Amino acid sequence: MTAHRTEITRADILPPDRYALERAARRKALVAVKRNRRVAVGPYAVAHFENYETMWQQVHEMLHIERGGEEQIAGELRAYNSLIPKGAELVATVMFEIADPVRRAAELGRLGGVERTVTLRFAGHTVAARPEDDLERTNDTGKASAVHFLHFGFTPAQIAAFRAPGTEVILGIGHPHYGHMAVMPEAVRAELAGDFR
Repeated sequence: MTAHRTEITRADILPPDRYALERAARRKALVAVKRNRRVAVGPYAVAHFENYETMWQQVHEMLHIERGGEEQIAGELRAYNSLIPKGAELVATVMFEIADPVRRAAELGRLGGVERTVTLRFAGHTVAARPEDDLERTNDTGKASAVHFLHFGFTPAQIAAFRAPGTEVILGIGHPHYGHMAVMPEAVRAELAGDFR
């Protein structure tokens, strides 16, 4: 598998028995990949930047757990292929991780629209996130989902600036009730620079 691939095809799907045999080793190997694709922002939010490998694993996990067979495969490919960067973007799953269910409901109830306030700032550029349009992540009462899928579209100049070693990248969330930012570690910036073509 390679981070430069932009789509999982049916031919990439392992037979269920083979995946079951390789599952533990593959999950362990992916931990190292994910380590440099993760940025915590504030007390609850964690951005996991996706690529071909992370989505390949997710598709196989869904097939392994749900055991839907051939009928399930097409749906999983549709759902997860959109989260693989296509060459001029970064894609992140942002999760609000709050263990206590009462606290989680209260916090998410104040965060409506948070998915539209996420930015990457670097070298004089600001790239605003575009939420995945599969479904609305804020409900009619203004409660936000705990999970958001975000696309950051880059121009060629922004890609060049992001790729420059040592560039300071700030991942920010600018919601009135969740205003936090984090400097992206250099190891993460370097890893994510490989997502561009």
